[in-house]
Amino acid sequence: MSEGQPGRAGRNLPVAVGVGLGLGALFFLTVFLYKPLFLVVIVLAIGLGMQEIVRGLSAKDLHPPLVPLLAGAVAILCLAYVDGREAMTTALLLSLPAILLWRVWRGIDGLVGDLASGVLALVYVAYLAAFAALLLGAHDGDRRITIFVAVVVSSDIGGYAIGALFGRHPLAPKISPKKSIEGLAGSVALCTFMGWILCTQLLHTYWWQGVLFGIAIVTTATLGDLFESMIKRDLGIKDMGTLLPGHGGVFDRLDSMLPSAPTAWALLAAFVPLHS
Repeated sequence: MSEGQPGRAGRNLPVAVGVGLGLGALFFLTVFLYKPLFLVVIVLAIGLGMQEIVRGLSAKDLHPPLVPLLAGAVAILCLAYVDGREAMTTALLLSLPAILLWRVWRGIDGLVGDLASGVLALVYVAYLAAFAALLLGAHDGDRRITIFVAVVVSSDIGGYAIGALFGRHPLAPKISPKKSIEGLAGSVALCTFMGWILCTQLLHTYWWQGVLFGIAIVTTATLGDLFESMIKRDLGIKDMGTLLPGHGGVFDRLDSMLPSAPTAWALLAAFVPLHS
């Protein structure tokens, strides 16, 4: 979520808030009602995000094969939830030759670029998202995934609110002109607070572990946001899609989630060991 100076938010705020509240309601209803239902939400979101990034790559005449990418993504996410890290890594490795064979069948022109972009999409989108499925699959997965999602969203909210009100100094003007140092400070403050509150209340960690979690997540979320901005600038597009009014595409909402998922999984597993 981009934040910036007053009057430069670049979005319809009421619509964006409404869509955000709807996504939040969907999250809580599925996670706390029936965890496998939220896995379905993850799979659908990653499938839509995969379609968006494949469509965006076509701007650079890159055409990774969508069908094996989607099949691989479903396998990686589902196996992560039911069988853990080894299973999801096996699914990733088996998906790579499937992508190769599918693409070779279409001919050799542009083969290297298509394969490289396909592997990037599979690893960056599906494999990183699988760590969210790992969080969900724990015995207390509803609490772990809630902490993860809430703290990442706090990075977006804190950055947008403080950046829109007080942003004056660009953080990375050549990559994302609307992001400001003041906005980053807002992200750090809210993430640290939410990490402290949620980790101590939901998983009963020490206070400093919650603070550390918040700082780690704001770091990965910001880097993920900037990385997606770099990709979009290289592709020459503003948003990856238009499915979510006021937010862009599904992938535009996943940018900070994806690199944060393995960080969240590793830290929470270290703070509160996983049980079968």
